[in-house]
Amino acid sequence: MQRYAQKIFVASGLRTPFGRGGGALADHDAISLSVPLARAMADIARPDLFVWGTVIPSLGWSNIGREVWLDAKLDPTVPAFSAVLACSTSMVAAFAAAGMLGGSADLALVGGAEVMSNPPIGLKLDVSKRITKLFRTDPPAAIAALQALTADDLTLPVKGWANRITGRTMGDHMEETAQEWGITRAAQDDWALKSHQRAVAGWERGFFDDLVLPLPELARDANTRADTSAEKLAALPPAFDKSGKGSLTAGNSSPITDGAAALWVATEAGLSRLPAGTPFAELVDQEIAAVDHHVDGLLMAPSFAIPRLLARHGLRYEDVALWEIHEAFAAQVLANVAALEKPGWTKDRAGVDFDFGPFPWDRVNPNGGSVAIGHPFAATGARDLSQAVKELSALPSGSWAIVSVCADGGHGTVALLRAP
Repeated sequence: MQRYAQKIFVASGLRTPFGRGGGALADHDAISLSVPLARAMADIARPDLFVWGTVIPSLGWSNIGREVWLDAKLDPTVPAFSAVLACSTSMVAAFAAAGMLGGSADLALVGGAEVMSNPPIGLKLDVSKRITKLFRTDPPAAIAALQALTADDLTLPVKGWANRITGRTMGDHMEETAQEWGITRAAQDDWALKSHQRAVAGWERGFFDDLVLPLPELARDANTRADTSAEKLAALPPAFDKSGKGSLTAGNSSPITDGAAALWVATEAGLSRLPAGTPFAELVDQEIAAVDHHVDGLLMAPSFAIPRLLARHGLRYEDVALWEIHEAFAAQVLANVAALEKPGWTKDRAGVDFDFGPFPWDRVNPNGGSVAIGHPFAATGARDLSQAVKELSALPSGSWAIVSVCADGGHGTVALLRAP
């Protein structure tokens, strides 16, 4: 099955180092952090289209794509727009660009940025309505009302950007899912340790050198810990459920992170405009799934998307040489794969009657994932895709890769890549 009328490729781009919340990149906003990255990518090639995103909203702009492009003082005749789908934002930016290529557009630059250190503080809707009305009828009273605001009048990103409908954080939801799927604290800590060890090894052997654009404030990822250990991870207290049953900690969850990431989406003609040696892969197909998070876990949609995507191409799990799975939480990776492995799950829940076989755990996130590298919401999809493309380029021609990202709201986005 060919999703697109012509072959579409994704090519590795650049990202900033990912900084710790409140750390070296905390003085930026999403635009200022994106500008040097957009300039560096545009120095490589002029795109025909620019698609960018951020998840945490700001009253200062409505189309961050155009704002970044113009602030970078790049060619104003390049169309630029924004995309957003929670943690899948820059992956859906790539999907959107892929569907728009052809005709006058052969090369798109896509990505996203998040400065989680600086979330905007807004007014609750009823307070905003009241003060806005006062400004129309009695400006002095409106000013007095502003001066009298209290913390109860403000909208804050409490406890890590809670889901609007449930009022609960991703970690709160994931605690429930971990318990439902029997994901132990020990298994989560073990996966987190692997993530750090693999990311550290990737940096040490130079894997990230041509994927990361050093900034004056930060040259390499700040979240990755070479000194972590099973003992240190085991000593951390639960971060969300503190009833005595909690298993998610600061060590086995992705951290508050600042960062930006970009990659290329291209036709064959667009690919020829990139420097020789740029790692690339064919974007063969994609799947976006959504679940009722009152029934299934809020971050369990990838377990629905992955089997549907693979079955369309007659692929078993063992046919996929590389799995790049976003680690919102170690428990989220473990629970989604537990669903994929559970007898009857793909048929009864995902609606796919296909024998996928055993899951190849040794092929997942060979250079670490979000638990170690960090998770700036809108940058993660581009980071995952770009990293996967480089990893895939070292494998034999025709090798398959799955890139999977879970997202708030019960979404999951998955890309199927093939090595050229």
